[in-house]
Amino acid sequence: MANFKGHALPGSFFLLFGLWWSVKYPLQYLSQKVNKKSHRIYCFQRVDAIEGGIKIIFALIGMLAEQFVPDGPHLYLYSGESRDWVKLMNWQHTTMYLFYGLSGVVDVFTYISRVVPQGLDRLMLSVAVFVEGCLFYYHVLHRPMLDQHIHSLLLIAIFSGACSIVLEVFLRDNIVLEMFRAGVTIVQGTWFWQIGVVLFQPWGGPMWDEKDHSNIMFLTMCFFWHWAAAVAILAINYTLAYCCIQRCRRGSGEPYIGLGVRQHKRDTSSQAAFLNGSDEE
Repeated sequence: MANFKGHALPGSFFLLFGLWWSVKYPLQYLSQKVNKKSHRIYCFQRVDAIEGGIKIIFALIGMLAEQFVPDGPHLYLYSGESRDWVKLMNWQHTTMYLFYGLSGVVDVFTYISRVVPQGLDRLMLSVAVFVEGCLFYYHVLHRPMLDQHIHSLLLIAIFSGACSIVLEVFLRDNIVLEMFRAGVTIVQGTWFWQIGVVLFQPWGGPMWDEKDHSNIMFLTMCFFWHWAAAVAILAINYTLAYCCIQRCRRGSGEPYIGLGVRQHKRDTSSQAAFLNGSDEE
């Protein structure tokens, strides 16, 4: 959809997934760092399957919205005696949702079947992100300068995310790569909203001058403000996850993460030394 809703819908999907990943992966990393019991790993694998199902639902919603809005193509790729293409922008968005839906299917099959090779879910996700980037690269060719620039900034987040997800195929459960993926997904979500606001002014007001170079300079700076906000969100959520894990460990009497574990070991060794000294006396 070449309107504000057509950008707000995928932006909301990406933002929700980015925020969820920024909470999920710190919890998974910190909990497994303290306790590597198999049932905890199984629990997070089941969450991955549920996540895949939600991804499929979001993709179906996106495809149906792109095809069956009042001015949508309604599954017609070309029409008329001259066989003109029908709403190719909507078809491109539909294709993007299709590949994310396929990624969700692979997520589910990775959980329910051991036949699926490990890492295939990450590979399919990287393909979906790469397809999204290619579609948007050719989406704005020969468009006004401001339109091209604001979408080209989005490509930075898309292709950097695709590259990091490819690395996850080989470096499974790497917290740095997982947090980076969460960050670029948040940036994608917020920047989709920014594109919709700049190009379509949903709440009224004057339209942006597409030939003013100052607007391009501002949007470039604004894009990296979005990155800074994403980094802040990651830091806050990681800290909250750490505090949550520590509080749970304190309530259950299990050893703490980090300094708490070292302190526990040091206290145990000092007590043993004290008892040995008492026996010698």
